[in-house]
Amino acid sequence: MDPMPGLTFGQRLKVYRERSGKTRAVLGGLVGRSAEWVKAVETDRILPPRIHMLDRIARVLKVDVPALVGELGNHSTVVNGPEHPALAAVRDAVNRPILAGDVAPQPLSEIRERLTAGWRARHQAPDHRTVLGALLPDLLRDAQRAALAYQGDERRQAQALLAEALGLTQIFLAYQPAAELVWRVADRAMTAAQESGDPEALARAGWFLCHVHRDTGDWDTAMALVLDLVSALEPQLTDADANLLALWGALNFEAAYTAARAGEEGHAWRYWDRADSVAQRLPKGYYQPQTSFSQIVMGAHAVTLAVELRKSGEAVRQSRRIDPGEIPSRPRRARHLIEVARGHHGKGSAEAAVATLRQAYESAPETIRFNGYARQITLDLLDGPRSMRDEVRALALTVGLIA
Repeated sequence: MDPMPGLTFGQRLKVYRERSGKTRAVLGGLVGRSAEWVKAVETDRILPPRIHMLDRIARVLKVDVPALVGELGNHSTVVNGPEHPALAAVRDAVNRPILAGDVAPQPLSEIRERLTAGWRARHQAPDHRTVLGALLPDLLRDAQRAALAYQGDERRQAQALLAEALGLTQIFLAYQPAAELVWRVADRAMTAAQESGDPEALARAGWFLCHVHRDTGDWDTAMALVLDLVSALEPQLTDADANLLALWGALNFEAAYTAARAGEEGHAWRYWDRADSVAQRLPKGYYQPQTSFSQIVMGAHAVTLAVELRKSGEAVRQSRRIDPGEIPSRPRRARHLIEVARGHHGKGSAEAAVATLRQAYESAPETIRFNGYARQITLDLLDGPRSMRDEVRALALTVGLIA
């Protein structure tokens, strides 16, 4: 029998932490996280950690994982999402290094064309993860081979392409049960970007690496990294093209997002204002392919900040200022709608949350199938108002939460 039925994971963690006599700072330090991260987990501001972190926490608190997670144990795989069928092939391409050999590298122009096609699919295909899963293994091998074979300026260009291919790989890996692979990809992308000497490659790789630090709760490192990049790139903005300017704006928003995750409301909106001022300098309709940074996405970013700051009413209010249909990327549009659904769910508006999640599914089915927040909301609502249960069950079937 579960000794603490009805408690959320965060509430359970707090009980076991206090029983062990440990402060948040002590527990965080023992598992490699900050006190702020522990607080965010305990107050259910962020999703419960994945299994490798659950095991570390359980060991520190001297409890069994099943006792720590309780009823969550029955749903953790469901909430975290399934493993994509292409994950094994992508993992193999990342983990097996290309060795120097007799195979001639592809022309850099061809690798660039394949990358462009990959980013196009990432934004336009409703099943973008499946498309990327088929494209990435060969692309990664060819990009690695080019980075080894070319010399001089061509080698630097090849390193920039490799860093970008690894960034595209990180998009595929999002919400997959492959935390160690995400770290490897992000770290290798930053190394390749540094060796390329290309400021745009560095900005892209830093943007992706910031995601990894932030999403694992290392907010201090994420903030330090992104602010270092913002400072280093700022002198180059005088003659910058739209792409570099947009990447710089995206980094400023990452500072806002990281501050929001840490619960620092003032800093979050201050950095959002800075990013928005950059967006207004971009050509009308410009959309940065790797980061989605643009004028239209700043409205979606405002919803995200409000949700992360637990201001559900503000998130819903901000959502009324943007037409989701104007977001050109189908997966990004779906992610925005999931954030709006989080706002409705936080307000207790089950009907609006379900309707918004259904919109997200129509935009990009794979995005909602693999997104942890969307799955958690749907799972929560299965036990919600009786009048909604048939509708929620239909959504759960569509998303793949139940058979």
